[in-house]
Amino acid sequence: MPTPSSAAAQPLARHPWLAVSAVGLSTFSVVTTEMLPVGLLTPIADALGISAGDAGWLISLPALLAAVCAPLLVIAAGTLDRRLILRALLALLVVANLASALAPGIGSMLAARALVGLCMGGVWAIAGGLAARLVAAHRVGLATSIIFGGVAAASVLGVPLGTMIGEALGWRAVFFAMSAFSALVLLLHLGVMPALPVALGTTARLFLQQLGNRALQVGLLLTLLLVSSHFVVFTFVRPLLAAWSGIDARWMGALLFAYGVAGIAGNFVMGPLAARRTWPAVVALSVGLLLTPLLLLSVGTSFGGAIVVLVVWGLTYGGVSVGLMTWMMKAVPRAMEVAGSLYVGVFNIGIAAGAWAGGWWLDRAGIQGNLWIAAALSLAALILCLIARCLPRAVPWVRG
Repeated sequence: MPTPSSAAAQPLARHPWLAVSAVGLSTFSVVTTEMLPVGLLTPIADALGISAGDAGWLISLPALLAAVCAPLLVIAAGTLDRRLILRALLALLVVANLASALAPGIGSMLAARALVGLCMGGVWAIAGGLAARLVAAHRVGLATSIIFGGVAAASVLGVPLGTMIGEALGWRAVFFAMSAFSALVLLLHLGVMPALPVALGTTARLFLQQLGNRALQVGLLLTLLLVSSHFVVFTFVRPLLAAWSGIDARWMGALLFAYGVAGIAGNFVMGPLAARRTWPAVVALSVGLLLTPLLLLSVGTSFGGAIVVLVVWGLTYGGVSVGLMTWMMKAVPRAMEVAGSLYVGVFNIGIAAGAWAGGWWLDRAGIQGNLWIAAALSLAALILCLIARCLPRAVPWVRG
C-alpha cells in the first residue's frame, strides 16, 4: 500500500550516474552559495556600509529560512514531479545570485539571501532521498555519498575559489560567477534527470505521524547535537588556529584546504559504511567529533598537532551529512521527503545554534571554553547512540 510521498513505480534513470552527479552539483551549488559570504564578509560589509556583525546575518538568515522552508515546501509540492521542483529551485538560485551581485544595500542583499534559504531547504529536502530512485539498490550508498559530496566539495572548492575570485575581481563578480555556474547545473538537469513522479503527496498529517517515530526522534536529536558541536568551534576555526595553535595566517588556506580534502574522503568512506552498518557508523562519527576538541586541547597547541587534528576533524565531519541522512532514510523508508525535510531543518538549526552559542561563549570564556562545550555535545550524542542500542524495537538496525 503506497504511503504519502512514496515514489511512483518507475525504472531507474537511463543515465543513473549522470543524474546522481547532477543532484550532487545541485547540493554543491546551494551550499557554496550559502557559504560564500564567509570568505567575502569584510568587503561586502564595507560596500554595503554595515558592520561585520550585521553582515553575519548573510549566513544566519538563509540557514534559519532553510530550516523553516524545507518541510513547508515538500507539503506544498503535493504530487508534483520532483524533477520540476529541482529545476525551479535551481532557476531561483540563478536569480538569487544575480540579485546578490546587484544588491545596492543590505535590505536587497538580505532579500536575495532569503531566496537562497528557500533554495537550500528545498534542494536538500528532495535530494537527500533520491539515490534510491536513480540507481540500483546495491549502489545506493555510493550514490548518496556523491549527492552529499557536494556539501563537502563546497567547502574545499567552492568557498576558496569564491574568495580568490573576490580578491581578484571583487565580491560582486563572485555572485555573478555562481549565478552562471548554477545555470549550467540547471542545463545538466534538463538533459539527464529522469521524471521523478510521486504517488501521493506529503501532508502535514504525515509529518505529525512521523514525529512519533522513535528512530526519527533519535536521529534528529543526534543531528542537532553533532552539528552544534561542530559549529561551536568551526565557526571560529581561524582565531582558534591563530590563538590556540599559534599558526601564521599564511598557512590558514593550506590547512583549511587539507581539512576539506579530508572531509571529501570522509564523505565517501562513510556513505557505503552507513548504508551497511548505520549504527556503528554514527557511533564512529560521535567518537570522532568527541576526540577532535579533546585532541585540540591536548596536542593542538603545536603546528604538527594542529595538522593531525584538522585531518581527523575533516575525515569525521565529512561523513556527518551522509551518515545521519542514511539514519533518516532507514527511520522513515517510505516517507523519505518527510525525513529529509526535518533533517534539513534540524541540521540548519544546529548550524545557527552552534555558531550563536560559540560566539556567546567565546566572548566570555575564550576558545578553550568552546572546545569543552563541543566535547560535551559530542559526548551527549555518543551516550544517545548507546541508549538507542537498548531500544532495538524502536531503532531495529542498531544490532547491525
